[in-house]
Amino acid sequence: MPSSYQAPNRKSEEKQRTMSQTTTTNVSGETVTVQRVLDQKGGSVFAIRPQDTLGEAVKVLRDKRIGALVVTDANGSLVGILSERDIVRKLADTPGQTLPKRVEEIMTTEVQTCTPDEALVSVLKRMNDGKFRHMPVASDVGLAGMLTIGDLVNYRLTELEHEALQLKQLIVG
Repeated sequence: MPSSYQAPNRKSEEKQRTMSQTTTTNVSGETVTVQRVLDQKGGSVFAIRPQDTLGEAVKVLRDKRIGALVVTDANGSLVGILSERDIVRKLADTPGQTLPKRVEEIMTTEVQTCTPDEALVSVLKRMNDGKFRHMPVASDVGLAGMLTIGDLVNYRLTELEHEALQLKQLIVG
């Protein structure tokens, strides 16, 4: 053993000990909001009028490749929401007679909305509890976008991929 060697003691171990995870890093103070998702996906909102037919609504849903439309009045105010699920239920009730019916006959009139500054986790909980997949985002100036359950899942998956990449970089160096 070289004469300069000194056996480690408690003090030297404490100095060298590092922690990759702390309460601060594990419990981030940052709350992800609806706006963060809208920034990534855009604020497009597709609307239809209450007096339009379900046939017209189905064409818009198909052409825009979306699952729900907000229903607005002549002033652009939100008066309902129409989803694929609403249409399918009506198809089952009135086979062969559904497409000529008006949107206002089957739209959901008690629409749950969220705001751009609302926490994503809160929105996800409300969507899950209410068993719906689309939520309009309402701001002071009107509709700011449409949030879907798919948007929330995609956002979280991207977040998890980023976290995994950071962990890999920590491990590999």
